[in-house]
Amino acid sequence: MQNNDQRLKQTVLIVDDMPENLALLDEALGKDYRIKVALHGEKAIKIALSEDPPDLILLDIIMPEIDGYDVCRRLKADDRARDIPIMFVTGKREVEDEIMGFRLGAVDYIMKPISPPIVRARVKNHLELIRARRQLEAQNKMLLETAQLREDVEQMTRHDLKNPLNAILSYPQLIEMVGELNDQQQQFLRAIEIAGFRMLNMINRSLDMIKMERGIYTFQSAPMNLIQLFQTIIKETQEFAHQRNLWVEMFVNNLPVHAVDGFIIYGEELLCYSMFANLLRNALEASPPEHPIVINLTQEQGMAAIRIQNTGTVPESIRDRFFEKYVTFGKHNGTGLGTYSARLIAGAHGGSVQLDASEPGSTTVIVRLPIHTPST
Repeated sequence: MQNNDQRLKQTVLIVDDMPENLALLDEALGKDYRIKVALHGEKAIKIALSEDPPDLILLDIIMPEIDGYDVCRRLKADDRARDIPIMFVTGKREVEDEIMGFRLGAVDYIMKPISPPIVRARVKNHLELIRARRQLEAQNKMLLETAQLREDVEQMTRHDLKNPLNAILSYPQLIEMVGELNDQQQQFLRAIEIAGFRMLNMINRSLDMIKMERGIYTFQSAPMNLIQLFQTIIKETQEFAHQRNLWVEMFVNNLPVHAVDGFIIYGEELLCYSMFANLLRNALEASPPEHPIVINLTQEQGMAAIRIQNTGTVPESIRDRFFEKYVTFGKHNGTGLGTYSARLIAGAHGGSVQLDASEPGSTTVIVRLPIHTPST
């Protein structure tokens, strides 16, 4: 029987068809984490989808019957396991193999033979990120359920969430001080830093939403290229779209995007990234398979008009309330805050957002933003 201390530990699932590899990783991690093991892919999937799923999965690629890539695909396609971080631990050393792993949604790629201290450091960093993300989700849930907690959000965020992030952001520098890291290992450390800073940015963005609601947000405008911004978002959602047999087509003034050099507007790039990434993912989730998501950038009466069109249908019952707070339909774990935040962000830019569902079998979200610097 497990004692209370063991149950409180975060759980790592190790998947490998070689018992000696399982034993090596268990020895490296067993003192700090609760370990589960699987000798084949089907067992790994069963554990990941159980009522007691792991916090992190270390996954071999070369296994009989179902390889690690297929295990990863199946888990990322299932809502119950999609958010479990996966680290590939494998003897496959080709760059193409590593690229494939990251495209499938892995957070890390470790090549065998492993170095136990490096594995421990990287597992620790990813699990710290998970803990910080869950704390953020818990705080957000409290915010939604108890409106009077809004005044305390900034203090809780800074102290309860930023403290573990400070540790995560400092670990790569400490590991580098040990020395003898190759270029690939240093690249992985940079990836950990980037993930930490992304989480920190998410925390800061949540505070920005509250300030926008209160009308006290300080807007800072700068020129940005919407084509480059969307190309980044499209690349990051490529695997998500591929899993649903969807693809994204992009036009500028009804011309293919490759025929245009740029589309410059003034705004806050991080806010626009958050807004358009949300809207594009919504379009991918709403569209039936084997259809394109069409993005068209145009200029209309001194404003940039950004249209994101999919072939799904918004129920008539929510069309008039589509951008209101907490309005959602048909999404597992949906909060109804994505489109609401788009309305806030567009408004902060001096723009607007609207829904066009007038054409049968088509839904278009239209965002209008200033092309020039807003007057102050």
